[in-house]
Amino acid sequence: MTPLSDLMAEYRRQLERGIVQEAYRGLMAYLSSLRSHIEARHPDCAVSGSLYLGTMDMTYFSVTPRSLADRRLKVAVVFLHEAFRFEVWLAGANKQVQAAFWKRFRASGWDRYRVVPATRGVDAIVEHVLADPPDFRDLDALTERVERGTFAFIADVEEFLSGHGAG
Repeated sequence: MTPLSDLMAEYRRQLERGIVQEAYRGLMAYLSSLRSHIEARHPDCAVSGSLYLGTMDMTYFSVTPRSLADRRLKVAVVFLHEAFRFEVWLAGANKQVQAAFWKRFRASGWDRYRVVPATRGVDAIVEHVLADPPDFRDLDALTERVERGTFAFIADVEEFLSGHGAG
């Protein structure tokens, strides 16, 4: 394992170059714009008021239609920094809700999207890759891709829940 002092020296060198800060600010501006776009286009969904910034591991916001909120579920639009991709996740309001719905999805054998192997230490029940890698050269197209994929995911989850007595 690399000593913290060596890591911090490299971190400082990268910060002195200024590229990391500029890229991070640009990414956060894009994600804020994406969140606002979805909120404006889908007033029937609750969209979180701000981004969850994480610790440079992931940044996300939630999009929750009433059909999922009533079940204490939410959908997260996630940017994974290290993997450098956008995903969409179904998650529970708490660990108990998450575990109960994970069991339903797992027991059903549903394979439309990836059901996570276990819920311990994981924030998702079901996850799906939206853009890998994302093309930041055309932000309008990226926004459309993420939005379209997110709402297709939501529709598929709603269909599953309505057909599997998950209320």
